[in-house]
Amino acid sequence: MDTHDNRPIGVFDSGVGGLSVLKELIELMPKENYIFVADQINVPYGEKTKKELEKETLKVCNFLVSKNSKIIVAACNTATCYAIDFLRARVKIPIVGTTPAIKPAVAESKSGVIGVMSTPATSKSPYLNNLIKEHAGSMKVINIGCYGLEDIIDETGMLDSPELRRLLSKYAGPIKKAGADVIVLGCTHYPFLKPQIRKIVGKHIKLVDSGKAIAKSTSAILHETNAINDSGRKTDFYTTGDPKQFSKVASILLKKRVEARHIEL
Repeated sequence: MDTHDNRPIGVFDSGVGGLSVLKELIELMPKENYIFVADQINVPYGEKTKKELEKETLKVCNFLVSKNSKIIVAACNTATCYAIDFLRARVKIPIVGTTPAIKPAVAESKSGVIGVMSTPATSKSPYLNNLIKEHAGSMKVINIGCYGLEDIIDETGMLDSPELRRLLSKYAGPIKKAGADVIVLGCTHYPFLKPQIRKIVGKHIKLVDSGKAIAKSTSAILHETNAINDSGRKTDFYTTGDPKQFSKVASILLKKRVEARHIEL
């Protein structure tokens, strides 16, 4: 087997949330090269229409293809829910999507009540509602669209502030009250908030996200297509927004120095 396909794995999100997925990818496949694009001029994706999401995410995918990516990871639930079929029909390389972890949450739940925290757009999407119908038909599902959470993380990288605690209490509080024992973190920004969510809901409620599953799916496709690399280690970061701001926030979230470049798409 050829283990020197050094083309990068392309990863994108509207902002810094996708870094939670990038972390899982690097943990599972540390010898790959990566390109991460934060489409911050369009943040938050959670408040865009389907048409806008298709147009903007296609630009990002075309950029990643132009950089010779061998696979693309859409590290964003909202982009996946609204644009993945559109993108797959137009992009010649495999695209791995990110979907809320409803099925694992159902398997974990003993109380028969699960909560889903996601962006407003994901919470209203037919895609999520179909996942709930398919996997959680017999369960009570508290589906909460969380305005403002991804903005706070993107703008400040602050994972604790009075405003953040207020918003988390507002969104996670009703889920706890309803007797849920599992909460699905249906936005890639939210894994960074696990410690704060735990403070509100307690330790007995399990928090699940899709990061590890996405990394495993990506790895499986690369193995199937004989496209593994065992000699890479490089990650390039790009943003359509302010590179200084992105670099500062990404460095906080990844706990290492990040330097991003600006791109126009």
